[in-house]
Amino acid sequence: MTSEHTKNDHENLLKGLLSADQEKVIETLEELRVSGEPSDIPVLLEMLHISKDKEIKVKIHSLFANLKDVQTIPLIIAAIQNERYAPELQQLVSCCWENGLDYTPYLPLFVDLLIEKDFLVAFEAYTVITNMVTTIDQVKIDVEIEKLDKALHTTTEEKKVLMLDVVDFLPSIGY
Repeated sequence: MTSEHTKNDHENLLKGLLSADQEKVIETLEELRVSGEPSDIPVLLEMLHISKDKEIKVKIHSLFANLKDVQTIPLIIAAIQNERYAPELQQLVSCCWENGLDYTPYLPLFVDLLIEKDFLVAFEAYTVITNMVTTIDQVKIDVEIEKLDKALHTTTEEKKVLMLDVVDFLPSIGY
């Protein structure tokens, strides 16, 4: 099979997402779970954002929670940083710890989410951080600990518990 033929097959598969038939869309999402490509992420993000169908939203979140290609990481991070997807922020952050990919280079972003966002998003960011295993330069760790220490004075009690736990955790991934 030529790569051109494969590309056409994939483009035809993506057309299933445009179907008015909910079952066809769900079937296409299931196929993308197996044969999807990183370049599909923007289309799926838009569907997650605009779809009113709860089952379709759940399927897309499940697909994101099972991503295994590291090329998808910058796309998910860009969506988290994009205000357009603010209504989906909690889901997008949760998929980062659910899919098990390495988001360690984005530690500052997740610390900022922990500090700045509501408890539900903060809890998801906390979970991403405490699941990090790759080591980080201690200087970068110290910067994040300092940000957290400052924020402790102005946050809610429930977020304070999360922040203190992260302050205790971060030295374990520093080098």
